Amino acid sequence: MLQQVLDELQSAGLRATTPRVKVLEFFRTSGHRHCSAEDVFRQLVDAKVDIALATVYRALAQLVEAGILTSGVIDSSKVVYELNEGKRHDHIVCINCGRIDEFSDPLMDARQKAVSDGLGYLLTGHQLVLHGYCSNCRPEPQGKKTTRKR
Repeated sequence: MLQQVLDELQSAGLRATTPRVKVLEFFRTSGHRHCSAEDVFRQLVDAKVDIALATVYRALAQLVEAGILTSGVIDSSKVVYELNEGKRHDHIVCINCGRIDEFSDPLMDARQKAVSDGLGYLLTGHQLVLHGYCSNCRPEPQGKKTTRKR
């Protein structure tokens, strides 16, 4: 895994500094998809990596600029990072447990492009985040009564 991370940094034109290597290794090995800078920092500190939060932010920004990671705002104030796997997608977030699922919808993408074209914009990207309750947190519909067998 280390050699893959080193090669990836080199092909992106980045030196393989310890912070960059550790942050990218985290995303490649942890199984976490959508992480804030604070999440990455906590996980690295828990793994006994000597790193500062400001250094994590700097490494994340450099990896985003190089195209290795992508970033986006999931809540009104929470920026999350994920590996750039080349497939554009949107997110839906559970407002109860925070679960994040990814989805792609070509019809939705086409409609957004049509809107931007109609307004005279050259669309360079977009970010769509839906909010709701996941299947585990979804509340019971109001007025629905359960029947009991006697």
